[in-house]
Amino acid sequence: MNDVELRRIIADVLEGNIERFEEIMRTYQKAIILYCYHMLGHYSEAEDSGQEVFLKAFRALGKYNPDIPFGAWLYTIAYNQCIDVIRKRKLTKYLRLLHRDERDNRHVDQQIEGKYLDEAVQQALSKLSIEERNLLILRCVEEMSYQEISLILHHSTPKLRKKYERSAKKFRRYYAYAKGEGSCEIRQGSGFEGTSS
Repeated sequence: MNDVELRRIIADVLEGNIERFEEIMRTYQKAIILYCYHMLGHYSEAEDSGQEVFLKAFRALGKYNPDIPFGAWLYTIAYNQCIDVIRKRKLTKYLRLLHRDERDNRHVDQQIEGKYLDEAVQQALSKLSIEERNLLILRCVEEMSYQEISLILHHSTPKLRKKYERSAKKFRRYYAYAKGEGSCEIRQGSGFEGTSS
């Protein structure tokens, strides 16, 4: 779906042709549910959260700013929805990443490659803040650019690059520790919650 088609569909929905919103859902639903799954680690919660994301998007469609890419707007809603779910259940479990084939190795997921249920990966991710996990998931799993991530997390691109490097370094240290290959001297919770852009 290109921008012109998307804007026409949004206009039609806002004019009362609400059935056209299904076209938006068909285009973005799989990606949003997978993103929620990466954040929450439970497929049933991801499906429920995905439905809630589209409900919230439908209700707020009149407030959508067409200067922002629609996908980034949806991911922002999805991120906030996942944070709400995590807060409600006081997440203490590990977040999981989808199985990645060895051909897809990139960035931090050189340690994550093909280890969907790897306990060391789960332990390493669990020690990161929610924001750090989110940044690694958006960059490594969702393969978003820093510019796209900046629209979702409301941080400048240079700031995100620095945070990504710190988060990746922490992940690698926690992963090495979980694998018994090093010491873990980083304090838990030393992420970037509450920092401003």
